[in-house]
Amino acid sequence: MQKKKFIVDLAILLVLNLLIKPFWTIIVEPKVQGQIGDIGYGEYFVIFNITLVLSIFLDFGLTNFNNKNIAQNHHLLSKHFSKMLGLKFALGLFYMALTFIVMFFFMDFNLKLVLILSLNMFFLSFILFLRSNLQALHLFRVDSIISVLDRVIMILILVALLLHLFGSSVTIENFVYAQTAGYALTAIISFIIVLNKTHTFKLHWDWAFNRLILKKSLPYAVLVLLMAFYNRFDSYMIVALLPGDVGKEQSGLYAKGFRLLDAANQIAYLFSVQLLPMFSRMIKHKENFENVVKMSFTLLLTPALIVSVSTIFYAEQFFDKIYTGDTKGYMILAVLMNCFTAISLTYIFGTLLTASGNLKKQNYVALGGIAINVGLNLWLIPYYQALGSAIASLVTQLLTGLLQVYICYKVFHFKVNKKLLTSLFFFVLGLLLLNYISVHYLTSQWMLNFVIMLIFSGLLAFVTGMVSINSLLKMIKIKK
Repeated sequence: MQKKKFIVDLAILLVLNLLIKPFWTIIVEPKVQGQIGDIGYGEYFVIFNITLVLSIFLDFGLTNFNNKNIAQNHHLLSKHFSKMLGLKFALGLFYMALTFIVMFFFMDFNLKLVLILSLNMFFLSFILFLRSNLQALHLFRVDSIISVLDRVIMILILVALLLHLFGSSVTIENFVYAQTAGYALTAIISFIIVLNKTHTFKLHWDWAFNRLILKKSLPYAVLVLLMAFYNRFDSYMIVALLPGDVGKEQSGLYAKGFRLLDAANQIAYLFSVQLLPMFSRMIKHKENFENVVKMSFTLLLTPALIVSVSTIFYAEQFFDKIYTGDTKGYMILAVLMNCFTAISLTYIFGTLLTASGNLKKQNYVALGGIAINVGLNLWLIPYYQALGSAIASLVTQLLTGLLQVYICYKVFHFKVNKKLLTSLFFFVLGLLLLNYISVHYLTSQWMLNFVIMLIFSGLLAFVTGMVSINSLLKMIKIKK
């Protein structure tokens, strides 16, 4: 029953996100960047990523800790929620002050934009914290709606601006104000929902409780900070290592490729969001979770590989379609989208390590990731600009992802599944062949070729054994 509920809830979550977020990523954001320009958007992209990296001081690992803790102890929601909320607001003030100081003294960026984006990060972090309570209570369907609500609000506002319905046009300020409205309204609605699940609520400050929570959440905070550094700091290094507007323009080109990777990662992240409380509960009750890990691997890696491999062959066409004839920087997309497969490994095996409390090992992996990423960026960006940063990101994500797989096999004594590895090898080989044939030997219409390739890639997943009909039927079978 638990597997069936997981798959049904995951399906609802994916359908809602696939309906809303691609519209934002493929239509709305590219139109906004087209009106603002690569240089202006590149500056926004750098500030956004820096505020996102610093937002660890806003969350300090509370969301991951809370998800795991409430998933294992539902009765603690009423007791902990009001106390953690007070701590959350205090961290919010600290974060905004820290961000302003860092930007004012060490970086030459638009301070008004910094303040607005910092406020947006507070709302976003607050939403994620509230959602962690819903996820921990296994209210995945409610969480599914909340996961797209902010984007729906933003899309409505920005479409109105793009169509000049109120006599306004899209500027970078209006763009971030639309985000503020989406995040703020979603945070208010989420708060009301979680509040209804608590028996008692009284906002207050508890020094002893806060010290205890910060101490317990510190390993989560360190892990998130380290991973955010090598996931999001590339855009700043591009600006720092390249002169003047060249750096901002290259950052804008990097944003074009990263946008699609980020959209794909958000789908994979939703997968991990459901896995964390499930793994946490199974570990607590000493249940066998190896089959769930295998199921997650096949369900996530299969589409991830299809997306990654196909982008190598179709990146230029994607750019031409999404950015209305502008294909400059399509090679960045071709490289970055292959990070999706590597990051998917982290979302499965990294989540398992987090659920089991093996954070020290993950932190070592993340430290290694930072060293590799910074070193490669320093070497490659001066020669290859944004493309060099994309290569650095791919190498980093691949190495850290595979290392987490290895650690899981050692820690949990998993058996090497030779059948699955064989299926994986022939699936990747088949994908390369299918994409090559679809590009060079089918019709003159690339979109038709792409659809044909997707259909045969799906069939290939069953032929190679990456996905099994019998295993899918067993997963969704209702236990009497």
